[in-house]
Amino acid sequence: MSALGALSGGAAAGLLRLRLSRRAGAAPPVPAAPHLPPLKCAAAAVPDAAHLVWGCQLRPALLLPAAGLLPLQAAARRQAIRPPAAAAAESAGDAKPAGFLEKYPALVTGFFFFMWYFLNVIFNILNKKIYNYFPYPYFVSLIHLVVGVVYCLISWSVGLPKRAPINSNLLKLLFPVALCHALGHVTSNVSFAAVAVSFAHTIKALEPFFNAAATQFILGQQVPLSLWLSLAPVVIGVSMASLTELSFNWTGFINAMISNISFTYRSIYSKKAMTDMDSTNVYAYISIISLIVCIPPALIFEGPQLMQHGFSDAIAKVGLQKFVTDLFLVGLFYHLYNQVATNTLERVAPLTHAVGNVLKRVFVIGFSIIVFGNRITTQTGIGTSIAIAGVAIYSYIKAKIEEEKRKKSA
Repeated sequence: MSALGALSGGAAAGLLRLRLSRRAGAAPPVPAAPHLPPLKCAAAAVPDAAHLVWGCQLRPALLLPAAGLLPLQAAARRQAIRPPAAAAAESAGDAKPAGFLEKYPALVTGFFFFMWYFLNVIFNILNKKIYNYFPYPYFVSLIHLVVGVVYCLISWSVGLPKRAPINSNLLKLLFPVALCHALGHVTSNVSFAAVAVSFAHTIKALEPFFNAAATQFILGQQVPLSLWLSLAPVVIGVSMASLTELSFNWTGFINAMISNISFTYRSIYSKKAMTDMDSTNVYAYISIISLIVCIPPALIFEGPQLMQHGFSDAIAKVGLQKFVTDLFLVGLFYHLYNQVATNTLERVAPLTHAVGNVLKRVFVIGFSIIVFGNRITTQTGIGTSIAIAGVAIYSYIKAKIEEEKRKKSA
């Protein structure tokens, strides 16, 4: 029985093998697959961030083109065989064309210097013309700041520039700067109203001397001997010009000196109040604070006189329209020349700006003499020239020292 079962099992197995062989023989022949080069396994990225693994068994060369997916190597190969002209045209199309500011930076910087000088000269001439028929420097100084603040508010309202936020800490830092700015601005105008513009600017050439003195004795920073020596011509020149100045008076001289001291302290407090805020916003906030500071003295010192006869006398001399127009324009020129001076400083090195500042003073003095026909003595002319030359030497040496300090710190 067991033998029969064994025989039956072997016969069944043999019969099964026979049937399978017959069926295989009856099947149509399969054509040989074309010879394909061996493929290496790789991965292609698909849009849904998955990875499609492909290799010999998946025939990627047949599957991926239909799906729009090509291996990275194939894509790189296609990119490499593109004509150079087409690639250059595509890269040129992607790159943004250089604007006028990028193409001609020197020309733009020159335009800033021109506007700085032009606005400053126009301001000084128009300012002095107003004082010839309206001798109220406290009120005129206030108008300068009023027009500037209105200009800043309008600029903020249109987003040019966007107003930077301010808090109590920033106000505490900016208030001393604004206070010194207001005091220096008012005393400068008192000097401009009392003496000739050329002489007032000659006295204001002493400002570097006060800066050096404050740096040495207040901040405790050593001032090089070369800087002190360069200031000697400034002091000598201003002294020579003052002795023979035909328009000299103590009101103009003392207020110009107070202005120098005020702007010196403004520089000191500005260094302590360094913030990340851009210069346009900083100057706007300083103008607003300075305006608030200047209102009380203008009302106290000149308010009663203005109400009694000041306004009426000015209107009788030049008319209401010209009076209002002159006050508006002088305030606008004052704000713009200060803003352009700040923007120019941001575009050039400190040495270039220092030399430009000296040349600006030369332009103001020269044009004021021509426009107003101020008579100056030979000694005053020589003294003014010596003072300006001294300021130029001082500015050059100081800028060189600052540049060396920056290089060492870098």
